[in-house]
Amino acid sequence: MNMKQWLSEIAQSDIKKAMPILSFPSVQLMGISVKQLIQSSALQAEGMKRIADRVDSLAAVSMMDLSVEAEAFGAAAQFSDDEVPTITGHIIENRQDADALKIPEVGAGRTGIYLEAIEKACKWISDRPVFAGVIGPYSLAGRLLDVSEIMIQCYEDPEMVQVVLTKVSDFLIKYMQAYKKAGANGVVMAEPLAGLLSPALMEEFSAPYVKKIIDAVQTDDFIVIYHNCGDNTIRVIDDILSTGAAAYHFGNAIDMRQMMTKIPEHVIAMGNISPADEFRNGTPESIRKATTDLLKDCSKYNNFIISSGCDIPPMAKWENIDAFFDAVRTFYQS
Repeated sequence: MNMKQWLSEIAQSDIKKAMPILSFPSVQLMGISVKQLIQSSALQAEGMKRIADRVDSLAAVSMMDLSVEAEAFGAAAQFSDDEVPTITGHIIENRQDADALKIPEVGAGRTGIYLEAIEKACKWISDRPVFAGVIGPYSLAGRLLDVSEIMIQCYEDPEMVQVVLTKVSDFLIKYMQAYKKAGANGVVMAEPLAGLLSPALMEEFSAPYVKKIIDAVQTDDFIVIYHNCGDNTIRVIDDILSTGAAAYHFGNAIDMRQMMTKIPEHVIAMGNISPADEFRNGTPESIRKATTDLLKDCSKYNNFIISSGCDIPPMAKWENIDAFFDAVRTFYQS
């Protein structure tokens, strides 16, 4: 599939489907725990297929599990039955640790499971594109250095941070190329930690590494959708756009109405119904209103696609997810 043409056709269409980052709530459909899901490629693929059968989404999107790549580098991950995995502690203390950091083979840790899941999902889902979820370079480096410590080291030892960023970028390029080989139509690259950076730091420590990765992997038939749910994204939007991603996805910490004025009309931007406030804790009535209100304000931009602000939590209510899709369908049919 020519994915850049796919994006162009979406922009030209008067009726648009939603593309939330929806995968973890499949645990409810299958009656399993998150811990079981993240350890089985078959369950992940089945979950994606069940979601694709239930909702009329623009694409099938795999899990935004930001612990997978850091765990492959040797970081410790913490799992639970009903929450997304997290990284605990850090593995890099100083420049010596950074220099000694080994780039893992693609397939290390759970990366092999996630690759197998996408390969299986691509065989089962043929009516829409399938996207894998990956972490961005600065966000991965932050999990290896500690998310607070990396901010300090950007000032105190920038060369150490750059050593880590170079290594994680090299790994991410190979990891994304493996997803392409597995059949994925692209990836959603989550770079949320960079949403805390100033424009100067974004320009030095995130954007160039994201661009390096995108330049290495993005083709007509394999695209990168850049995701950032930080509250600073509007301030650094020029640097974000400089990465050359095929499309962009923003979190609910920012005003999507304001963001759309910053996006070139030929570039697709997605967002940003709150995963916590609406999908997890809202009601069908509240999410219908939030969805309809956002569509009223942003659908005038042909390059706008409505989505969740970030990954929808595992225990988000399916009645709310269904109401979201119903609101989108009703809006475009009216």
